[in-house]
Amino acid sequence: MSPTNLHSIPLTMNDGTERSFGDFKGKTVMVVNVASKCGYTPQYGGLENLYQKYRDQGFVVVGVPCNQFMGQEPGTDDDIQSFCSTTYDVTFPLTKKADVRGKNQHPLYSELTKFKNGILPGLVKWNFEKFLVNDQGSVVARFAPTVEPESAEVVAAIEGALAKTA
Repeated sequence: MSPTNLHSIPLTMNDGTERSFGDFKGKTVMVVNVASKCGYTPQYGGLENLYQKYRDQGFVVVGVPCNQFMGQEPGTDDDIQSFCSTTYDVTFPLTKKADVRGKNQHPLYSELTKFKNGILPGLVKWNFEKFLVNDQGSVVARFAPTVEPESAEVVAAIEGALAKTA
């Protein structure tokens, strides 16, 4: 995947501001499709912990709310922001609700799912799949929803990606 393709993708943030994935160029980014009513929803806490621990080293989490899996993200963008901030003290950026697969798949996920290495090639299968993108805009790891954000394998991948940017 061409990093320039990934960095040129527009993002509409939860508050309606327009950005692009290129705003994160030079940072290690974990992109996660999130949902407020999923069995994995408590992972918001672990994602926020990672963000707080590594953000000063150039790490950011980007949450992409998605309602494609059993309707587990039914709220409005305002509802989602309120839930995340009041329930899990989330401070990392969230996009507007988006599709991560299918005919209306967000362009970010069209690029992310081209990554073929690892245990999860292809389509996003459920909420809280995690894609780790290095500072150059290349996907370097992908983790299943069952893998906790603060697990040893995720932390090792983040630290490895951050070490290459130092």
